[in-house]
Amino acid sequence: MAAKSVRQDGPDLKGPFDFPDSPLSRASRQPLLLGVFLNLQDINFSSYPTSNSWTFDYNVDIVRQAEALGFELAFSRTQWLPKGGYDGEASLDAFVALGAMAAVTKEILLISTMHVLYGPLHPLHIAKYGATLDHIAKGRWGINIVTGHRAIEHEMFGRQRIEHDKRYDMAGELFDVVNSLWGETENLSYEGKVSPWRLENAWITPKPLYGRPVLVNATGSPAGIDFAAKYSDLIFITSPGGAHIESALETLPDHIAIIKDAAKAKGRIIKTLINPIIVSRDTPEEAEAYAQSIADGKPQQDSKATFGNTNAKAWDSDAHAWRGRKDARHKQGLGLGGNIEIIGSPEQVVEQLVALNRIGIDGVQLCFYDFKLDLEYFGSKILPLLKEAGLRVSD
Repeated sequence: MAAKSVRQDGPDLKGPFDFPDSPLSRASRQPLLLGVFLNLQDINFSSYPTSNSWTFDYNVDIVRQAEALGFELAFSRTQWLPKGGYDGEASLDAFVALGAMAAVTKEILLISTMHVLYGPLHPLHIAKYGATLDHIAKGRWGINIVTGHRAIEHEMFGRQRIEHDKRYDMAGELFDVVNSLWGETENLSYEGKVSPWRLENAWITPKPLYGRPVLVNATGSPAGIDFAAKYSDLIFITSPGGAHIESALETLPDHIAIIKDAAKAKGRIIKTLINPIIVSRDTPEEAEAYAQSIADGKPQQDSKATFGNTNAKAWDSDAHAWRGRKDARHKQGLGLGGNIEIIGSPEQVVEQLVALNRIGIDGVQLCFYDFKLDLEYFGSKILPLLKEAGLRVSD
């Protein structure tokens, strides 16, 4: 069913999947979308050597490297944490950094994470910023919509954390209006019903090239899935089981079916993405040794809410998606980062990616312990095998 503007008798609204020539539609012709999940944050959860850097220059080089390999997507997280909250010295904002990369790339889709309820941001700002980046990127830019699961982050903006499901009600109203601004043919007036903002004769131009930018959200809750089914083109999911690939393959099929059925009930197409870390070397033994070396370099951080520590007690979170990490029934892996761990020879990595695709995963947002070296290894040793397996096709 087509979405409609919030203005009475307003136009039907379109998204990138409604245009066969949009960058998202072209990318989705791949049996398995490939993305890179950047570290714009200084992540130091192991002392094992790595070339990684939070800097813009390092990360734009990774995006260009991924683009040269034919990757379709680039993402990064954004976090708002107090002093001492990050693993290392710095953390760039993903909205700004990924938007800036639009001017220095040509093909890859760039997804900027934005906490849309902090502040709060006015829908007119989001619509104008988004349309501008859409034109710079020629339809390759999008928003990863985040509502904020940590109380500490809301408090930094002078607010108390909003109840979990109400956050999605507020995000839904926000994007009803933002999407309307992107597609409207007349000025728009609107009084927020669950949101503390209003518009009077609002208008933005230029309009996005393919209806609106790409919309993404990451969730595992019923409220988040319902939001994704209505608004998102891509949903960034997590394993309901543990980080170990066996637990992921066991628990994901039912979860994916719920998501795709929810979108189908609303007459929409939605693609599922998941975030594995790839740890690979020429033989299974070498890959296991590499993974173990990373794990052996991890310090004990029971009370610090760092990237590599999913059991942190320092800051309260009401996120649903990562609850499988605390379920003793599931295998948890080595805690190397990413939502699931794929460890092995190139052949084993491809087998596991094929298995994920067979159960309904449409794309993978890959992270690596050493992005520069491991992405190069992925391109030379694993990507050709993905093509042989039919997961990657020529344009």
